[in-house]
Amino acid sequence: MNSKKLFTYLISVVILLFFFDGLFTVNQIEQVVITRFGDPVLVIKDPGLHFKIPLLEKLAFFDKRLMSVELSALEITLGDKRRIMVDAFGRYNIVDPLKFYQTVYSERGLLIRLNPIVLGSLSSVLGGVELSDLLSDTRISAMNKIRDEVNKAAKSFGINVVDVRIKKTDLPVQNTEAICQRMISEREREAKEIRAKGVEIAKVIKSTADKENSIALAQANTKVQMLIAEGEAEANKIYIDAFSKDKDFFEFFQSLNAYRTTFQKHNSTFILSPKGKFFHILNEGK
Repeated sequence: MNSKKLFTYLISVVILLFFFDGLFTVNQIEQVVITRFGDPVLVIKDPGLHFKIPLLEKLAFFDKRLMSVELSALEITLGDKRRIMVDAFGRYNIVDPLKFYQTVYSERGLLIRLNPIVLGSLSSVLGGVELSDLLSDTRISAMNKIRDEVNKAAKSFGINVVDVRIKKTDLPVQNTEAICQRMISEREREAKEIRAKGVEIAKVIKSTADKENSIALAQANTKVQMLIAEGEAEANKIYIDAFSKDKDFFEFFQSLNAYRTTFQKHNSTFILSPKGKFFHILNEGK
């Protein structure tokens, strides 16, 4: 009985190991490398239920989907001798899981191997590109060239590089400070030029306005003098026409105006004979 129980127990253990460690499922987004004592023995890409030798064989799962890898920032000298900091990333998928397992083993291992390849290609290709081209549509052809170079080198890792893109470009810190200072100096120079032009224009406007004002005043004064002269001439004409009708009254009126003009100042002193012609109007009244 004891032997039968032991045998039954062993059979049960084998069955449990078969179900729990021997059977495994591969879904549609996975591919598997089966290893035995660390050596790959089988690659499974088809989804479904599969079997491995319990305890002896291990599974290494790899994703079939498109994956991204972030690359280290790199300082690059462009074709126009300008230096920029470049942050890039790549997208890839694993097409040969066995080769991937044998060369890089994991995504971390891939990053270590792929990073210098991408950065080297970036430095080589962008070294012949000017900054103005990098900021235009020309960069697309440059990035495609980088992708092709990286993909050619990365095939030995069992991957297919679909894309390499620049995520961000920036200037080195020392260049940024120098450029900012230069921009400040240029803005200050432009501000001084604008202020100087403004002062010059203001002077021209003021001198033009002063000239026009002087001309307007002169023309107005001339017109006023002409009107006064015309008024006085018209008044004299009226006086002459009026007084020519009565000569005695005209002489009387003119004498009264002379008296008024002469004696309007209270502190004036005159030494005249009361019988002179100047007072003939007054004498006639006696």
